[in-house]
Amino acid sequence: MGFRKKNKSPPVLSHEFVIQNHADMVSCLAMIILLGLMFEVTAKFAIMFITVQYNVTTQVLDETSEPANLYQYGPKDVATVFFYLLIAVILHALIQEYILDKVNRRLHLSKTKHSKFNESGQLAAFYLFSFVWGCSILTAEDFARNPTFLWEGYPHTHMVFQVKFFYICQIAYWLHALPELYFQKIRKEDIPRQLYYICLYVVHIIGAYVLNFHRLGLVLLVPHYLVELLFHASRLFYFSDENKQKGFTLWALLFVIARLLTLTLSVLTFGFGLPRTENQGFSLAEGNFNVLTIRMTCLAAICLTQAWMMWKFINFQLKKWREHSQNQASKRKTQSPKSTPHKRDPTRGGAANGVVKSEDKTSPRARKAKAS
Repeated sequence: MGFRKKNKSPPVLSHEFVIQNHADMVSCLAMIILLGLMFEVTAKFAIMFITVQYNVTTQVLDETSEPANLYQYGPKDVATVFFYLLIAVILHALIQEYILDKVNRRLHLSKTKHSKFNESGQLAAFYLFSFVWGCSILTAEDFARNPTFLWEGYPHTHMVFQVKFFYICQIAYWLHALPELYFQKIRKEDIPRQLYYICLYVVHIIGAYVLNFHRLGLVLLVPHYLVELLFHASRLFYFSDENKQKGFTLWALLFVIARLLTLTLSVLTFGFGLPRTENQGFSLAEGNFNVLTIRMTCLAAICLTQAWMMWKFINFQLKKWREHSQNQASKRKTQSPKSTPHKRDPTRGGAANGVVKSEDKTSPRARKAKAS
């Protein structure tokens, strides 16, 4: 990890050296980009990395109001995403070093739980930040006033600053998660699982951004992030105390509701809303992708993703149910009374099978000698 002091320094540019110092290297690269603002020759290139590009200023109908600052997307957004990817790597290292590692030392978790704890800690922080940010955008833009805003006026080529910057940060974060699999030394058996959901996030968010479905994407991300936040927060509490499992019950309920909400809004937008808009056709110049092929492809991608998530959810619940049943069965076995040995009835005078045994172990001849 970056920012961590080590007693033994590995060879320069070795794998271990890069893993331990990757945050420092990335910080230097980000500082070089920032220093580019100080010189006139490099300032125009540095601004392309730091600030949001493709500003389009439009004059509102009311002359007394200020012009509305709107943005479009373009190729220069790749540079902006790259810079904030570097920022995400730095923030990831800071959270890991100064929060998660300190908590891990107190909990003394196993290697498996240690890896899951770090994953949940990082994702919980990101989901919390994104959920609050997304809710503020929906409230400020009054997106939730009517479901028809999802398709009315399509193509939605213009975005306010908050919406565009939100998507830039989302893409940057999920792209930064790919090299973090190497930097964090993720176990081989955990890499496929994490690659699946990272790639799904990247494909869906970039698709919504490029195809000008950013309104629908934002509305679907906010409840999804809330559900994921609850899951990872519950898992963090579970690692601290295994008796704290009530959060998983609430998560299971909200998970199903979020999947139904996602399917409903997607079918409503791609199946009923967009086919009835005036702008039908395909045009890269106008940013119009309102054709049957693209609509059905997007809807199929969302439905398949939701079906895959429900399949994983059902398997997870069945696994927990089996573990709970096994634990209950083992508890019943330990609590069942043990079979007690049969005690001899003292009232029978030590008789066994109708024969009375004498407690005197001397021979009959010796007893006769004593009697005489």
